Amino acid sequence: MVIKLAVLLAYAAMIVIMGVRAMRGTRSFNDFFLGGGGVGPWMTAFTYGTAYFSAVVFIGFAGKVGWGFGYSGLWVALGNALIGVLGVWWFMGPRIRRMVAEYNVHTMGEYYEARYDSRFLKLFGAACVFVFFIPYTAAVFMGLSYLFESVFQVPYWVALVGMGAFTALYLSLGGYKAMTMIDMVFGMIMIVGVSVLMAATIQKGGGLGAITATLADQNPKLTQLVGPPGWWPLFSLVFLTSVAPFGMPQLVQKFYAIKDDRSIKIGMWASTAFALLVGGVAYFVGSTTRALLTPTATPAAFTDGGQPVFDALMPELLARVMPESLTILLLLVLLSASMSTLAALVLISSSAVVKDFYAGFVSRNASDQKLTMLMRVSSVAFVLLSVILALLRPGTIVTILGISWGAIGSLFIGPFVWGLCWRRTNKVGAITAAVVSLVVCLGLYFSGWSSPQAGTVGMMASLVLAPVVSLLTPRKS
Repeated sequence: MVIKLAVLLAYAAMIVIMGVRAMRGTRSFNDFFLGGGGVGPWMTAFTYGTAYFSAVVFIGFAGKVGWGFGYSGLWVALGNALIGVLGVWWFMGPRIRRMVAEYNVHTMGEYYEARYDSRFLKLFGAACVFVFFIPYTAAVFMGLSYLFESVFQVPYWVALVGMGAFTALYLSLGGYKAMTMIDMVFGMIMIVGVSVLMAATIQKGGGLGAITATLADQNPKLTQLVGPPGWWPLFSLVFLTSVAPFGMPQLVQKFYAIKDDRSIKIGMWASTAFALLVGGVAYFVGSTTRALLTPTATPAAFTDGGQPVFDALMPELLARVMPESLTILLLLVLLSASMSTLAALVLISSSAVVKDFYAGFVSRNASDQKLTMLMRVSSVAFVLLSVILALLRPGTIVTILGISWGAIGSLFIGPFVWGLCWRRTNKVGAITAAVVSLVVCLGLYFSGWSSPQAGTVGMMASLVLAPVVSLLTPRKS
């Protein structure tokens, strides 16, 4: 335990030191939010990948999806890598860079105002980002706190408050510049860690053949192309987690800051390889929960009636398969993934309040220095709200993440993608797609649909409504 604490403290000190270094070069809002706009391919690749995959994927998604779908959960990992990473970089990256240069904007809200001449869409988008990113951030904090509770046997609330305070500290220092520097280290730790985790899991299960045989004995569909829940639930998970990145502000932001088109080509392949490795390992390990966990051997992962506690499956599995000497490496992997995701979410949420709302509607002539100061203050406030929500544990991690991604994806994906790709897309089409699709997503969710399925239908509606309504309304010169 002493060694674990020492490594953890050294890790925290490294992050703070990098944050302080980055703060010295952060003199403007553009520096704080976009790192000055000159971030290279490798830093961008790692910061994109580590923002995409967090403790939510390992702790919540991998456990629940793996338990329910078995090996077919690997379709989620493949979709994330080929659509959510490769597709976004190849199709959206160059277009986003051209958009930033053409409109001279820093946020998605500013782009909507410039592209569609719609202050309503700018304000509505900023409000929704703030509202729906709070539960998303809370879900990441919950996953980390469950992990600390399992590894260090500290109370959930102690881990949660400690992680919140540390996140607020390092983010308020150097902003995006600090985040990209740290994400390089985070990404390397994750590559080593998931490789070790993969080997340890297969060894603990007696080999890949033995794990497959155990799953097939429980239910043959666990080893087939489509798992027991069926094709529609599986498709919804793949669609939600793979297509939403085309309109997710915290991922789109990476292309605002990248240096040039050449950097996009290099970063595209690096981030895709990273996603294949990290996502593939996460969902494979999740599928082994049925083979390696039982109510007798791991009672903390099950209810008294023998039903799985989905948010507890992966912490128990990871503690079981990883050698004691390597558990600190595993902790660093999940901590690294989550810290990057938290940083991205907090920066985007703060920019929605400061740049889109305050500078856009309250004080249009606010100084650059004041905006940078307000970004730091709002970052701390956003973390505090997220920690409070995480203390309440409003639901499972998968449910919270699903509705957050579904709502934001439904709101943004149609107006953003079609706005970049088709000049005929107009203000009426964009507003209709954003508002109606968000209502559809939330309406389905609160009527009893699962969050991935509600989010999938909402995003499909957004992608259809934006061009159709634009065609049916008069063209504006």
